[in-house]
Amino acid sequence: MKIITLILSVTGLILLLFFLFSNNSSNSNFTKVENQVTQPKRPVIFLMIDSLMDEPLQKAMKEKRVPALEFLIRNGQYYPNVVSSYPTMSVTIDSTLLTGTYPDHHNIPGLVWYDEKEKRIVNYGSGKKEIVALGTKQVLKDILYHLNNQHLSKSVTTIHEELEKNKKHSASINGLIYRGDYEQTLDVPKPISFFRLLPKQLKTNGPILFSFGRFSQFDPNNRYNHFWQNVGFNDHFSAQEVKYLIQKKKLPAFTIAYLPSNDHTVHKNGPMAIKGIEKADKQLQNILNSYDSWDEALKKAVWIVMGDSGQSPIGKDKNQSLISLNSLLQNYRISKLGEPIKENDQIVLAVNERMAFIYTLDHNISFSEIASKLKHDSRIGFIAWKENDWIHVANEKAKDTFQFRPNGKFTDPYNQSWTLEGDASILDLAIKENDIQYGNYPDALARLYSSFHSHNGRYLIVDAKPGHEFISEKSPTHIGGAAHGSLHKQDSLVPMIVVGTDARPQFFRQVDLKDYFLQLTQ
Repeated sequence: MKIITLILSVTGLILLLFFLFSNNSSNSNFTKVENQVTQPKRPVIFLMIDSLMDEPLQKAMKEKRVPALEFLIRNGQYYPNVVSSYPTMSVTIDSTLLTGTYPDHHNIPGLVWYDEKEKRIVNYGSGKKEIVALGTKQVLKDILYHLNNQHLSKSVTTIHEELEKNKKHSASINGLIYRGDYEQTLDVPKPISFFRLLPKQLKTNGPILFSFGRFSQFDPNNRYNHFWQNVGFNDHFSAQEVKYLIQKKKLPAFTIAYLPSNDHTVHKNGPMAIKGIEKADKQLQNILNSYDSWDEALKKAVWIVMGDSGQSPIGKDKNQSLISLNSLLQNYRISKLGEPIKENDQIVLAVNERMAFIYTLDHNISFSEIASKLKHDSRIGFIAWKENDWIHVANEKAKDTFQFRPNGKFTDPYNQSWTLEGDASILDLAIKENDIQYGNYPDALARLYSSFHSHNGRYLIVDAKPGHEFISEKSPTHIGGAAHGSLHKQDSLVPMIVVGTDARPQFFRQVDLKDYFLQLTQ
């Protein structure tokens, strides 16, 4: 959830003006709809802690620094290895979680991608320099409006839409993906509308209970929404909104709330940093304290706490840790960030930290040609591309390539069948007879295949080994900290805590959780 923060911090002038308008009344939609919402016997409360990982969580518990999380684990079920979506970036993960589909169906390819139809880079807020180059106004429109109302496929339904079909209500608190059946209003902070970056109000479609930082909130007295508090996109704000629903006895059948702050800590300090988890735990304590006791809280609701993605450590030596795609592909004409696509441009780069899309505008350039330029870099885990119905994968070590496509005699642990040819070790697959077992790349085949069918265009995918991240023009970096985006298990596996039910999802993948959540609301 650093996305909103980055967008709103790109210009100091806008931030300064927040002082002038800090007493703006915040929008509260809650009172308009509260009489329509009735609390069921056992509402489901789902809390997403950004970049929560098993190993640092275990460390925090060992040091007795997270009593609320430890309490939930002790009284529920703990699943340490839930598989994320791909690329392991917030918007794609959230889209998968809420729609129960991979990007080949929900059509949100990543945090950064190239829109072939509009001939422009879509960026939902990757880094300050990229946002400025692309235009703050355009990025704001993409994240605040286009993402949910245009880019997210209309052919899929979100959990909010599905619950409405079942005559059940839901709530979204600080979720990037929130599409629902009710028209909602985003009240744009005055500095942003003053500079005509956005109109004073934006109409959007969300669930009946919709909270989105300062733009739309339940609790009119929730003051964790100032610019120095990321205009409400912080753990305190999210927790206060959940508490408000509890205290008003207006929890719907399903509530999803995001606690974003841990992500910043991990990016800066590395995967084993636990200060962010500790802070998230304090807010979880606040939520649990809304009940007469924590034991009472477990009786009154089903509780689910989960991370969205993992992160891989990035080395301190930038020359070694950062993979410059501009340098590796310097013999090609690469489009300039923020400039219109030119007729002679050959390549467009869209970097998502530890993975990247490489778009080939010049059809005379073959995928294998670009792959040959990249495969000799030992920091790259693999290079992949689509030709006809096949996904091709290569890396530095393998003499042969690996090819796969859906349907065939080989079956993976998720009951998905595949046709395989070539060197399967490139994706660390273990094949015994006709059974596939995944190694360093969980659910690799489905996740990689979906990424090549997530949007139009002619492109390759590059994926970095742990310890490294890609850079292009003006890309953010995380030297000495951590980053995500890749297919690797370090980025892809997250813990999930479930309290109040013995029901289990069919598989421990985020793509399977929508159906699981719907089951819990029955």
